[in-house]
Amino acid sequence: MTIRRSLHALLAAAALVCLLAVNAAAQSGNIKHVLLISVDGLHALDVANYVAKTPGSALAELSSHGVTYSNARVPADSDSFAGILALVTGGTPVTTGLFYDVSYDRTIFDPSNVTCSGPAGNLMTFDESIDLYNKQNVSQDVIDPTKLPRVLDQFGNCVALYPHSALRTNTIFEVAKSKGWRTAWADKHPVYDLVNGPSGKGVDDLYTPEITNVNGIDNTHSVVCTALNDQKKVKAILHEIHGLTHDGKQAPGVPVIFGMNFQAVSVGQKLVQDNFDNSCVADTDPGINHQPGGYTDGSGTPSAVLAYGLQQTDAALASMIAALKGQGLYDSTLFIVTAKHGQSPINPVKINKPGHFADLVAALPGAGSDPAAIAIVNAANCATGPCGFVQDDDIALIWLQGQNISNQQVTDYLNTNAIPLFIEEVMGTAELTLRFNDPARDSRTPDIIVQPIYGTTYTGSTHKNLEHGGFSFGDTNVGLIVSNPALKSTVLKTPVTTSQVAPSILHALGLSPTALKSVQAEKTELLPALP
Repeated sequence: MTIRRSLHALLAAAALVCLLAVNAAAQSGNIKHVLLISVDGLHALDVANYVAKTPGSALAELSSHGVTYSNARVPADSDSFAGILALVTGGTPVTTGLFYDVSYDRTIFDPSNVTCSGPAGNLMTFDESIDLYNKQNVSQDVIDPTKLPRVLDQFGNCVALYPHSALRTNTIFEVAKSKGWRTAWADKHPVYDLVNGPSGKGVDDLYTPEITNVNGIDNTHSVVCTALNDQKKVKAILHEIHGLTHDGKQAPGVPVIFGMNFQAVSVGQKLVQDNFDNSCVADTDPGINHQPGGYTDGSGTPSAVLAYGLQQTDAALASMIAALKGQGLYDSTLFIVTAKHGQSPINPVKINKPGHFADLVAALPGAGSDPAAIAIVNAANCATGPCGFVQDDDIALIWLQGQNISNQQVTDYLNTNAIPLFIEEVMGTAELTLRFNDPARDSRTPDIIVQPIYGTTYTGSTHKNLEHGGFSFGDTNVGLIVSNPALKSTVLKTPVTTSQVAPSILHALGLSPTALKSVQAEKTELLPALP
């Protein structure tokens, strides 16, 4: 009798274990798709304000059954390249090797140097200027390989360096592809070939309608034209939700990982005056057209121009929610809304545009004879070849290759002249290497990074007020909502970084986060408060 009871107890316990295992497996397998959305410029403050004022909005719905991370930060610098790579690799420039869309590499060559002869070192340009254009200056939404920098490959051949080949680590799309899963992404420039990862094959359906045509229509001069460009990508997402390609053709099914980038909020933040050159013929609303953009105060109250960008973006998110529900996919989709970067300053009284960094240096007393000043100015004026580069926005990245001067000398010079140069902090020598790779050993790392006083952008532009790229709170504190109907509404104030999104996506899909090389190297953790 005792043996029989014990046997029954063991069988019951085994059945319970099996049931729990089945339930756990079912729970872990609930997420079949991840829709990742980057709303460039979207601050955590924007999310909080918008949800509070528009309770019927898409952002409000997503936050009503999701975790809102109100203290999310973009790691490292806040350029779009670093921002997107944080989201899809789980890494920072330490492992991705990319700081900016236009940067510098001490081992590459000019696009015209097809034999890779002579000393190495050149600009690494990955922006709209490398598109293939027609005679009307309209991008064909593909990269022109003749405009790419050249590099010696592992066999000693001088080849074009594509954005995806410049990436030093793998992406969530490549991990998904290794499982035979379908992937898709839509972004603002063809250079977002980058997200394919080093294999060049991570994204099955990559759609990159150019937003900024060189010497042609620049949609970012108008929030209306920017929103229309965003709508091209929204249509692509809606097609993909229906199991089609971005352009509505037959496809094997809904991508497991897919998403897009929005620009309307970022442009609404930046513009001094909407449609200032009348280039957007669709921009006719007098409440927006020629009106000021940005914020009206330090509390994040949007101007009419910015409000339009927010509304259009939210309406697009609502259409995605409706499509997912219509296809019966809403419950099995992890819907993530965040941003590649923020924008600063939010407070309009903080805006300061003194001119480009190297020009400010050149205007200092004695700059014409000071070796440090000369090195900076020479680097800024270098168009091609191994003579350095200065990239500036609300940050200044300085590469000094070929300059006969130490990093310490330049760092000391900049610290001495911090006030006339509007400098908050100079990262050079030991301070730089505490956060990034040693520039003496890494061909991509700047020699010196300058963070200006908050609100300062090194530009003389009369068309934009806000900018990104730096380490300030406005640049790096971004919105982040991770949503699914099974989640409880939570606002989490724990500090997190957007690089934690990538491993969390893989985990939600039942994959190992350490399949990402950057996650392994940088020990990137999962986002807290998720199953």
